Amino acid sequence: MCGGFTCSKNALIALNILYVLVGFLLIGVGVYGRAASIVTDLPIVSGILACGVILILISMLGLAGAVRHHQVMLFFYMIILFLLFLIQFSIASSCLAVNSAQQQELAEQGWNNVPNSIRKEVQDTFFCCGFNSTTISTDDTSCDIIKKQCCNDPFDANCQCPPCLPMLEDKIDYAFKLCGSVGIFFSFTEVIAVFIARRYRNQHDPAYLPARAVFPARGYIY
Repeated sequence: MCGGFTCSKNALIALNILYVLVGFLLIGVGVYGRAASIVTDLPIVSGILACGVILILISMLGLAGAVRHHQVMLFFYMIILFLLFLIQFSIASSCLAVNSAQQQELAEQGWNNVPNSIRKEVQDTFFCCGFNSTTISTDDTSCDIIKKQCCNDPFDANCQCPPCLPMLEDKIDYAFKLCGSVGIFFSFTEVIAVFIARRYRNQHDPAYLPARAVFPARGYIY
């Protein structure tokens, strides 16, 4: 029967193997999100990446508990997985709920916190200077170098390279939407795993025989 001990065990093992793959997927999405935004050290995207790492570790605990039918492991597995569901669901919802103005604010904070070498890399990649018109740095020569490539006359004082925000805006928005969609989809499956783990933990292992059944008073096994 599907609700039996063996079925619950196999379902829990299969779910945890899936979660290992999902964990790597979340890590890949988080890395892509940070790479797509390049300089924006977005804390929400980093949270998705952290959830992927934690999910892999929890899945290992769940696999060990499912194979051994270990009560303590399964108990902590349920508690930690449910907490991860709450965190992952909140982060994923935040990714989808962030509007353009908030994305730009977070992106600007990331731009201000990264070293000049990374800013220069972005400016060289997109032929832009500064995050927006108000954040063009005056204490480095990175804009002077890129000005030779984006201006026909590098000595023209009126020629200014465009800011980097318009170049990064679409990539930042796509990174948020991708992280949010993947995170919120797989977070609901974690509730199913908690339910299966709870049922499996309370089920009796048919292969287990109490001591009184193995060593009865008259020497029979029944």
